[in-house]
Amino acid sequence: MLGASGGSGRSTVSGLLAASLSTAGSAIVLDTAPRLASPWPAWPAKPGAGLASLPPDEPFTRAQVQAAASELPGPGGNWHVLTDHQEWHHGQLSLPSAPAAWYQLASGGGWQAVVADTTHPVAHDIVTARAGRRTGQTAAWCSLPFAVPVLCALATGPGVAALQTAVKAASAEGLPLQRTVVALSVPGEGRLPPPVKAAATMLQPQVSAVVTVPFDSHVRGHGMAQADRLGRRTYEAGAALAAAVLDAAHRAWGHPLPAAPVPAALPDAPAASVSPNQPAPEGVLT
Repeated sequence: MLGASGGSGRSTVSGLLAASLSTAGSAIVLDTAPRLASPWPAWPAKPGAGLASLPPDEPFTRAQVQAAASELPGPGGNWHVLTDHQEWHHGQLSLPSAPAAWYQLASGGGWQAVVADTTHPVAHDIVTARAGRRTGQTAAWCSLPFAVPVLCALATGPGVAALQTAVKAASAEGLPLQRTVVALSVPGEGRLPPPVKAAATMLQPQVSAVVTVPFDSHVRGHGMAQADRLGRRTYEAGAALAAAVLDAAHRAWGHPLPAAPVPAALPDAPAASVSPNQPAPEGVLT
């Protein structure tokens, strides 16, 4: 889950997508944000042991990573999130920065669909990575097995302007726009402004799909807490988003999707190492 800018609705869309994907199989959100900058610790109905419970210097087992995950309700069953559940006054947990390390976490838990809630603005990341002649976070996430990028933006004039810049940067960098899904989050009641409608129409030929996520008063007041109380139109948007992601994955890699490869150990990221006999998730990473 990528954001065109800050405040683009990434976490809400991540939860909505995971809740919708859970109707077909097990699904989890990976919360990559520091605890005090993330809404996820406050949302789960059944908090798990949290990321801090995973051993930082040795391989972890499937039972350990599943126990670390928190549980949330959805329209067709429960789904999960891996986040930091320590108290606010605890020191910040050192989270892995490499997307491959987060992929190992998902592999260790064995979930079928994995949604990574990232924190970096896409265009800024691409431009600074190019200037530094290195691989940026956006490119690294897109290169993971069966990764379908979901690019989030607010359905406002400034929001779609940031989205258009992000799409230009991604195109210039050769990132996979043909399998990218755009999610436009509507921030309030009323019709979409004409510039937003025009931008969505112009983006359609460049990306795999554009999905509009409607305003939901429950989300405004509670976020993804009590996610089984979202409005009907919100559930429908989640289902459309999940269908768009799966369609992009199937067109890229076939139907049914093959099993994802088991990740190799990362010597520079011991906190995300997994035992070699653990299978990788079968499905899609967004």
